[in-house]
Amino acid sequence: MSRILIRGGRVLDPAAERDELADVRIEGGHVAAVGAQLDAQGAEVLDASGCWVTPGFVDLHTHLREPGQEYKEDIASGGRAAAAGGFTSVVCMANTQPVNDDPSVTDYILDRARQDSPVHVHPVAAATRRLEGGVMTEMSALVEAGAVAFSDDGHTIMDSGVMRRVFEYSRLVARPVIVHAEDRTLVRDGVVNEGPVSTRLGLPGNPAVAEAVHVARDLMLAEVTGAHLHVAHVSTAEAVDLIRRARNRGLHVTAEVTPHHLTLTDEATLGYDPNTKVAPPLRSAEDVRACREGLVDGTLDAIATDHAPHAVHEKEVEFTAAPPGLIGLETAFAVVMDLVRSGELTPLQLVARLATNPASVIGLGAGRLEEGGVADLAVVDPERSWTYDPAKGFSKSRNSPWAGRRLAGRPVGTLVGGRLVYHVDRGVLVP
Repeated sequence: MSRILIRGGRVLDPAAERDELADVRIEGGHVAAVGAQLDAQGAEVLDASGCWVTPGFVDLHTHLREPGQEYKEDIASGGRAAAAGGFTSVVCMANTQPVNDDPSVTDYILDRARQDSPVHVHPVAAATRRLEGGVMTEMSALVEAGAVAFSDDGHTIMDSGVMRRVFEYSRLVARPVIVHAEDRTLVRDGVVNEGPVSTRLGLPGNPAVAEAVHVARDLMLAEVTGAHLHVAHVSTAEAVDLIRRARNRGLHVTAEVTPHHLTLTDEATLGYDPNTKVAPPLRSAEDVRACREGLVDGTLDAIATDHAPHAVHEKEVEFTAAPPGLIGLETAFAVVMDLVRSGELTPLQLVARLATNPASVIGLGAGRLEEGGVADLAVVDPERSWTYDPAKGFSKSRNSPWAGRRLAGRPVGTLVGGRLVYHVDRGVLVP
């Protein structure tokens, strides 16, 4: 029976409101004990001095691209990038090729994950066939195959009648519906946030109201149906306010926000860098403040990466022609540590938004560090300084606005089921 002792770290477990210096002993894939000066006999010792020991992070929004676009990313490379970022579970979106709208595709993703990924992979199935917003998928069959939620992410279900039926059927299978909230008739060909920056760039704008209008519609439909609505990658002050008011009324609505929407404004696009082109776009400073406030007060439950890899040749084109998206699994922790350094979140609160809350949103038995529980853990150094070079990372793609940046805070070890799958000095270790 394998034994690992994580020695002398700051143990942070939001589920138990635990914040203390302690050792963690792992035996047979489970947490055997948490306490001071635990017996290390027969165990591999990992020195966690100066580090946090946390539940493994859970990413609610990852694009792994497999099947169909393995030149951008595949389940193996995406899983390795996740492990290097401290993530032990990732929830992968359905916009693959073919689309994950059939149980056979769900089965394929799970089978590849079992073979190739060092972290747990949980597939999201499409809400409508081919993500076209018309014919609903067979939700019961997809849940039986292993789907944890439904979403046409990357596309918007514009037909309100279809959306209502999606919500109604999602209740029957007890799964959340994750929405990409953009009114396409308002977005049209917009590629950057509509406002002074889009005017300076001379590029078509994507207005904040496009998100707010769609969030408002889906909140009303969720209220009518009683479904669990999860709003993906919230980016605007208006959407945060709508979600806050809905939660105060008791609606079953949860929401996520990305590291880039918490830290970058639309001014980051002024250099026409295609790696700053995302969907929804980077917004104004006011929107960034509202998203941070929403995360702090609990209106927004979770931090999710929206890891969206694209090949170099796809991004190295003019801004309007480049596909939206950036990679974010390996840099997420360092980027959001800004919220702790600013005093907006405590370390325990940040871990809740990276691990405990997202696990709860999707109904996973993860995001906690308890004796007897599965040992999915991250060891992170909140002060470790490093320069991010995506070419030396684990993703197949390079599209990051943080390339070449000096960052502070880094995962140094990740354990999945009690196995050390990543170590900062040894890389990804399994499979």
